[in-house]
Amino acid sequence: MKFSVFQLSRRGGRHINEDRMGYCYTREAALFVLADGMGGHPDGEVAAQIALQVVSAQFQQKARPALEEPRAFLEDALLQAHRQILRYASGKGMMDTPRTTLVAAVVQDGCATWIHCGDSRLYWLRDEELLERTRDHSYDEMRKVSPLVNPSNRNVLFTCLGSPSKPIYDVSESRPLAQGDRLLLCSDGLWSSVQTPQLLQLMHRRPVAQSVPALVDSALRRAGDASDNVTAIAMEWETPNAQEATAISTQEIEDDAFESTIQMGSLDTPEDELDDEAIERSIAEINEAIRRSAERLVRR
Repeated sequence: MKFSVFQLSRRGGRHINEDRMGYCYTREAALFVLADGMGGHPDGEVAAQIALQVVSAQFQQKARPALEEPRAFLEDALLQAHRQILRYASGKGMMDTPRTTLVAAVVQDGCATWIHCGDSRLYWLRDEELLERTRDHSYDEMRKVSPLVNPSNRNVLFTCLGSPSKPIYDVSESRPLAQGDRLLLCSDGLWSSVQTPQLLQLMHRRPVAQSVPALVDSALRRAGDASDNVTAIAMEWETPNAQEATAISTQEIEDDAFESTIQMGSLDTPEDELDDEAIERSIAEINEAIRRSAERLVRR
């Protein structure tokens, strides 16, 4: 495989950035993941980090070097992440559970397959054309197909990871990619401020290393002091003239090799169900990292 990838997350007018993103790959498969911890519930940043770690750990275990079935993998990994968030909340005796959105894409055999829960989005772009985007699990999106939905609930999500009920999610069929196709995964802090025409314009004919910062900066500028956190990760398929810093070729990777930008902590156990001790160690690492990040923000 050959692709270019670039990711960026910026804190808006919030006290803490609850967004998380990352990617990992083997010789024959790549995974791109983004999660947005939900405000109004405790430890949203922990829920987002757990989601990334669990999905990445599942990928590391099952992509050897390719996944048997990307759709089945994505569904199972999402539900595993949901269960681990609930286990974390139960172990802490929390009255309310941490919650997060999730969008993830697998690229394998020249095709892309994706899954999402909540309102973090995936855009599939070809030249200046939007081929497809995910539909948010929000009452606002439901209003577009049903006028009976109460408009006062337009921005409210009706599903997420970490809620007491089983998450509702959508998973795509595998879509063949053409050279130069781009996948953009982003949090609502980006798409709520940057409309689709401008998004297409900023993504067109720019390397992902330029288009992603341009999108993030535009979202922050348009939203002003009230901006949400803005996070994006973009992949361009088989880029012929990619910048060296963002270009990845997996041709020389061995069958059992695995590369990742996602902090794994202690979630890389061989079992499908991660044990309580591993979860506790990982959460301690996550909380310590978040604490250090908050201290740096205060010093600034």
